[in-house]
Amino acid sequence: MRTTTPEPEALEAGVLKPPNDPAPAPADNERPVGELVHELIEDGKAYARAELGVVKAIASAKLNALKLPAILFGAAFVLVLGAISALAFGVAAGLATLIGPLAGGFVAFLLFAGLAGGLVWFGIKKLQEDL
Repeated sequence: MRTTTPEPEALEAGVLKPPNDPAPAPADNERPVGELVHELIEDGKAYARAELGVVKAIASAKLNALKLPAILFGAAFVLVLGAISALAFGVAAGLATLIGPLAGGFVAFLLFAGLAGGLVWFGIKKLQEDL
């Protein structure tokens, strides 16, 4: 296989360039490499800070969406404890007299349990809307 070298006239006319001659840099890009690297690092830091801000905003929005349902679930839990206590007291009082206090305890149980069920329903509905 025979390799040919370009003629010197072709090189001078700019028709062919040797492969190891770098292309001349444009005149408007005279900034040093260190400055470009520094700018790239600063841009990367700014991008990372912006992404962190987005993540914080998303987390904050989700936390705010969970506040009210969490409070409602807590209140429902307290009311269920009251309902169970009322039922237990009603059963104890009902066993004492065998008729009246049991009905009163059961009505109190239904009242507290219904209120707790309503709070749970409202909390689930709110949770589904916000998430």
